[in-house]
Amino acid sequence: MKTPMAKAGDIKPQWHLVDASQEVLGRAAVKIAAILQGKHRATWTPHVDTGDYVVVLNAGQIQATGDKDRKKIYQWYTGWPGGQKERTLAQMRVQRPEEILRLAVRRMLPKTRLGRAMLKKLKLYRGTEHRHEAQNPQPLDLGTGRKARA
Repeated sequence: MKTPMAKAGDIKPQWHLVDASQEVLGRAAVKIAAILQGKHRATWTPHVDTGDYVVVLNAGQIQATGDKDRKKIYQWYTGWPGGQKERTLAQMRVQRPEEILRLAVRRMLPKTRLGRAMLKKLKLYRGTEHRHEAQNPQPLDLGTGRKARA
């Protein structure tokens, strides 16, 4: 018995449409990262990009549990002296709301060229309008089992 290994030309990626308006940030990011990597397929191969495209609507409305709006801090360094910057989750919601989900998913992907290619297949939009109607994305329920409280 041989283990089948997927080849780059054999994979036909699908397009999925996710509404993140009432999803919890971490739970949604785990499911999206798995789809981008292709781990939902039986033909998943670690060294080949077998994942699908994911279009996320209402990315700015994703929910965080507990007191994370005030306590979660995003940090980065500009490369200049004194360039250590930080923002809370609440500040990120105001300035760059879709970046919250992008960062959560990015940190769950491999830190390689393959991971960067997978991240390019994630399309995030603040509202319900998107530019990918021609690809006919299929609605996907993340099935996280837990919705944020209204």
